[in-house]
Amino acid sequence: MSRVEVIPLPGVPEVKKGDDLGKLVLEAAERNHVTLLDGDVVVVKHKIVSKSEGRVIELSGVAPSPEAIRLADREGKDPRLVELILREAVRVVREGHGVIITQTRHGFVCANSGIDQSNVGMGFAALLPLDPDDSARKLRATLESATGKALAVVVSDTFGRPWRKGQTDVAIGCSGIAPLVKYAGKTDSYGYKLRVTEPAVIDEIAGAAELAIGKLNGIPCAIVRGVEYTRGEGGIGELIMPSDRDLFR
Repeated sequence: MSRVEVIPLPGVPEVKKGDDLGKLVLEAAERNHVTLLDGDVVVVKHKIVSKSEGRVIELSGVAPSPEAIRLADREGKDPRLVELILREAVRVVREGHGVIITQTRHGFVCANSGIDQSNVGMGFAALLPLDPDDSARKLRATLESATGKALAVVVSDTFGRPWRKGQTDVAIGCSGIAPLVKYAGKTDSYGYKLRVTEPAVIDEIAGAAELAIGKLNGIPCAIVRGVEYTRGEGGIGELIMPSDRDLFR
């Protein structure tokens, strides 16, 4: 068994479109006297990724469609926000209680297409990155080039769950790490052969990082150290449940 450590990196300035996230993370690590080591997993909140990629939209410039206006009226939401939700969705899965559950172009089934209005300023909304895996790959490349270390990167966001109250952070993109640990065929300490057990290690890492980052502390990234994981280039698609096996849709 290994000891897992989560190291928050406070001090990242407000991120703007075009900013070099790798440079900002490295500068935050230096200010906090943290040296990146082989095997470290750098977790970044999707919000700073979206900001750097220009995925923050001013609502005043959004013209809602008739469909968005009808849906907003039913759910008590800003029709401009609903228009963005619909633009980011490939389909609406369900609506009710002021929430619109959609399937995004990434394959995520989540509230409001993952669009968030917190920590972006009044009158603005942050969309999910277009390709969070690619965002993670680019950030990892910058960090590895600068440090000479073998690293992994996880892009995280906060998701609810249909069968439990509350939210938890999960991975929406990754690089340098296999998303799943596959235990099928292995035997437990009682001799039982596991059949389907596949811990989503990148989700566990995202959740662990959130414990140190917090929601209101203005800390958008952390290093998770000591996790035993398999190096890999698989992306978030490995965690998307195929529709023919999804019992909740």
